[in-house]
Amino acid sequence: MPSATTTAATATATATYTTIPISGGDVVNRSIHNLFTFLSRSRPWPEFLAGASAVDLPASFSDAAIRIRRNFKYFSINYAIVISACSAASLIGSPFSLIFAGLVFAMWLILLFFREDPMVVLGHQISDLAVISGLVIVSAIAAWFTGILNTLLIGVAVGFLVTVIHGLLRNPEGLFVDEDDAVSTGLISNAERRT
Repeated sequence: MPSATTTAATATATATYTTIPISGGDVVNRSIHNLFTFLSRSRPWPEFLAGASAVDLPASFSDAAIRIRRNFKYFSINYAIVISACSAASLIGSPFSLIFAGLVFAMWLILLFFREDPMVVLGHQISDLAVISGLVIVSAIAAWFTGILNTLLIGVAVGFLVTVIHGLLRNPEGLFVDEDDAVSTGLISNAERRT
């Protein structure tokens, strides 16, 4: 029969901070903090909106593909903000739809993207797949009843087009050094990379 200290040690070892019940307000506060942490990793906007010296046409199709990939990696948070802003701007003509879409977007942020703790309903842990499925269903119902699907898709498409054009024209030289490029140009050796 296990001793009381063994049982207590086992219970302590299996307990994590996520098993401590937290209030709904704390979940929202953690999500908002995580959102601001995410947004703080965006690149400075003057660097994103560089002058004419950083804008030129790519020399070839492969150069264009490399340029888009590098810019998407470097400016990914800025691009997410641009696409979100274009989506919101497309809904300005219908304030009710904008508010409803904002609430659904907030649900995605709070319940999935910036949630740290497992989702627990009536004492049962809900899997992330179930949370995603529920959010997709709620989003589809909201889009269907408000009639914003076409307008929202146009806003997302415009935002995506703006980001692709920026990624294509923004010369990434001087922004950063990709680790693979640093190895191929001799800035670091393969031995240093492995350590």
